[in-house]
Amino acid sequence: MIIDSQENITVLTQEKVSLGTFVENFKKALPKLENQHLILNLLSLTKVNANDLVEFLEYSRVHKAAKKSFVLVANAVDYEKVHMDLSVAPTLREAYDIIDIEDIERDLEF
Repeated sequence: MIIDSQENITVLTQEKVSLGTFVENFKKALPKLENQHLILNLLSLTKVNANDLVEFLEYSRVHKAAKKSFVLVANAVDYEKVHMDLSVAPTLREAYDIIDIEDIERDLEF
């Protein structure tokens, strides 16, 4: 897993390992990243589906409850089937846009 932090956003990139290995590495890294907006880049996974992403649901809920964004980047998934509590974007640029929008919503207290 590659970890790239810039200001208050950290991007975790999936290397050529299984989703299960990525999740384990993510769990280990998470305590150091609790105060960051997180983008989990899963673009290297070509066979990821909505059910696979549910693995991150509880982490997303906890992170968002702490007023931090949690965005998954995956372009090989049917977005209509993704759980509504997960933020999923097809590109990194759109993941950053989601964080910007969620920051504005938090500032406006939505």
